[in-house]
Amino acid sequence: MSLAEDAGHRLLDRMADPELRLQHAMDLASRYLGHRDRTVAEVRRHLEAKRVEPDTIDEVVAELSRMGYLDDVRYAQRFTADRRTLDGWGAERIGRRLLAAGVAPDVAEAAVGGREADDELQAALALLQRRFGAGLADDRERERALGHLVRKGYELDLAYDAVRAHARRADAA
Repeated sequence: MSLAEDAGHRLLDRMADPELRLQHAMDLASRYLGHRDRTVAEVRRHLEAKRVEPDTIDEVVAELSRMGYLDDVRYAQRFTADRRTLDGWGAERIGRRLLAAGVAPDVAEAAVGGREADDELQAALALLQRRFGAGLADDRERERALGHLVRKGYELDLAYDAVRAHARRADAA
């Protein structure tokens, strides 16, 4: 028997043992979680891509959840706080990204919806101040500012309000 055949037989023996399969899947998931927080759906997709069996994936997800390593609610809260603070994102963009990451709609809504409209307006104003400075010189600048806020995920009505408020502040100064 060649060296390659022997290695192949050992791999088959290992994969036939349910406990070894589970340990292998846990190792894959742990390495994946070692880079950053992940959602349950992201871990499932990763393990599926590594050809882990569905029953084993269920076991791994249940164990990681029980141990506190997988928690979509915590993930959504941290992601929301980080994107608002670090990137200046609005509620719409954050919500879309949470849904794309596999967070349940009700969990995403709870994480994003915890902010008052006035707080969202103040965040948009702060973003305009950082990006455009004291004022918006003309219609073209105001359109750019509006587009910037919409791309960052602020609702259109709120973005309009922020651009108008920013212009008022500049006029008052």
